Amino acid sequence: MKPFVYNGLPSRVIFGQGSLDQLGREIDLLGATRALVLATPQQRAQADALAASLGSRAAGVYAEAVMHVPVETARAAREFAARIGADCAIALGGGSTTGLGKAIALETSLPIIAIPTTYAGSEMTPIYGLTEAGVKRTGRDLRVLPKTVIYDPALTTTLPRALSLTSGINAIAHAAEGLYAQDANPIVSLMAEEGIRALGAGLPRVMQDPADQEARAECLYGAWLCGSVLGSVGMALHHKLCHTLGGTFDLPHAEAHTIVLAHVLAYNRDAAPVAMKRIARALHADDAAQAVFDLARDNGAPTALKDIGLKADDLDVALTLALKNPYWNPRPVEREPLRVLLENAFEGRRPT
Repeated sequence: MKPFVYNGLPSRVIFGQGSLDQLGREIDLLGATRALVLATPQQRAQADALAASLGSRAAGVYAEAVMHVPVETARAAREFAARIGADCAIALGGGSTTGLGKAIALETSLPIIAIPTTYAGSEMTPIYGLTEAGVKRTGRDLRVLPKTVIYDPALTTTLPRALSLTSGINAIAHAAEGLYAQDANPIVSLMAEEGIRALGAGLPRVMQDPADQEARAECLYGAWLCGSVLGSVGMALHHKLCHTLGGTFDLPHAEAHTIVLAHVLAYNRDAAPVAMKRIARALHADDAAQAVFDLARDNGAPTALKDIGLKADDLDVALTLALKNPYWNPRPVEREPLRVLLENAFEGRRPT
């Protein structure tokens, strides 16, 4: 076996049906007394109810989280947290809300308790992202890693079918790239393959019956593992492309990941054969790229960038930005092949 380095990240995970009931205790364990509840505008009612259940432990609600964490939103949230004297943040929701919590923690070191209601996985990573002037900047800092994550499958049963699917495939992308990461290791690869397997098994069941608690738990378990992979090793071309498309053109995050992933796997197929074999095996298929494409298409997810807001004229801009400061990738990132990849993703062609 080749030598490797594995860095375990310090986080506490509470998993299971009804685990939200333990939130008060988890706030106390942090030594906190004034929690700021974060959410998107769409989850305002849920955030208000959560704050009410906390009683005197809740200092306020800030329900202004949006995709890609604009710096203006981050600045306003930090000012609100300071004004109410918050000593911890509770991020209730998906990647947008968790991202806002991280933006606050990046400058204040405010501890975060993450309560995911999607399968984004960012709650398990020290990775943050901020968007300014149409450019998304990402980085790693242990200050933004949530101290505690509460996974309660009951909180995901109201997640719409379409978002459940794209959020789950977004999580699969973390694990897929972790399998061929430059700093991949056997421990992370085990988590990656198991995470892909769990989501591949659970997502079709959720699409059939969104109230299926066991299927929801399977997907949440898979998202946890895939998020842990994202937090442990570097990412590659797929994440670079999706950060570019999301930050510059404000495309919906999960949908962009869902569409692009199959085409990046096809691009990297010959350069990372062992990883592709493991992805295909986890999805009970012969080819990783086509299995991901089929999982999306067969369950009704978008498969073309042109269908989620990208314009043909945007392709050259996206190409130029993606070639700037490229992430490491198992296959060299070259202009002409990358242009073909983007065109295929734009049109929604099945990867070959």
